[in-house]
Formats: sequence, C-alpha cells, structure tokens
Amino acid sequence: MVSAGDFRNGVTFEMEGQVWQIIEFQHVKPGKGAAFVRTKLRNVIAGSVVEKTFSPTDKYPTAYIERKEMEYSYNDGDLYYFMDPESYELVPIGSNDLDDNFKFVKEGMACRILSYKGKVFGVEPPNFVDLQVVKTDPGFKGDTATNTLKPATLETGVEIKVPLFIDEGEMIQIDTRTGEYLGRA
Repeated sequence: MVSAGDFRNGVTFEMEGQVWQIIEFQHVKPGKGAAFVRTKLRNVIAGSVVEKTFSPTDKYPTAYIERKEMEYSYNDGDLYYFMDPESYELVPIGSNDLDDNFKFVKEGMACRILSYKGKVFGVEPPNFVDLQVVKTDPGFKGDTATNTLKPATLETGVEIKVPLFIDEGEMIQIDTRTGEYLGRA
C-alpha cells in the first residue's frame, strides 16, 4: 500500500480498477483548511493523463510493473515479435501497444517490454540508437552552417532532419525520446 503523502514521481498504484503512474506531484499546505496532494497521473495501459487531488491519508495498493529486456526479431502484419534471451521464446505484441518512438527500432535491437499482471501494455526502445542514412541530398564541403537542417531517410524508413554535412551511408545517433539527430555514430 502507498499513501498519498508518500507519492513520488514514477510511483505506480491501482485506483478504481486502473493502473496509474505519477508524472508530477505537489504537497499543498494552504493557510486555511487541510493539506492535500495535487498530482498529474498517467494511465499506464490507456496512456491518458489526468490531474487529481488526494488527501495525504488516502491509501492505494501498489502496482508492480514488470520490465523485461527482449530482442526485437521481426514483424508480421500488425504483430511484432520479440525474443526472450533466456528461453528463446517469441512473444507477439500488437502494433497498438507500441509507442510512436518504436519507428527507430530495427531487427536485433534490445527493447524493454512493460507488462502488468502478464498483460503487455508498452515497449520502451533504447534511448539512443545508431542508424544508417539511406537517402538524403548530398552534402558539400563547407556545409557546416549551424541550425540548417535537411531531411534524411534512415534504414528503418523513418525520416528525420539532419545537418547539411551528413551524407548517404553514414551512421548517425538518434535520441528515440525526441526523434532528434545527436551526432555521428
């Protein structure tokens, strides 16, 4: 059990049959009246975000989210298959359980599979990935102007903005959380 007075960022708990994770919290002690806890919560399965206030004495059961490293193998239509490195078992996950940042993952990459009571609800790709540029306009010597970007297609098929000096065939590093170019790999 976790009480509202012990809320911290990242804590997960069950409330009204749903699993919630705290994104932000603030303990408020007004000059008049009782103290309360103002929070911003994310439903970990549905993904919706709500704001809610709690009394510091409210108690809720703790929800334990299982995070397991698995290797992305391949996709077949709407199903994406991940291999457990210990048992070599293939686990299918539907495309609706994948975040938008999964577009940076290529076959063979390790991802973190998130589940609650055996039900998979999300896939976390690595924060930083190295991908090859397969299509972009050619770079020219001296193209080092700052903050000037051009479109580039990566080996996973996603298109991002890269600096002018990046050429086809180069390996670059991407931050999967923001989708931004970080540098050459």
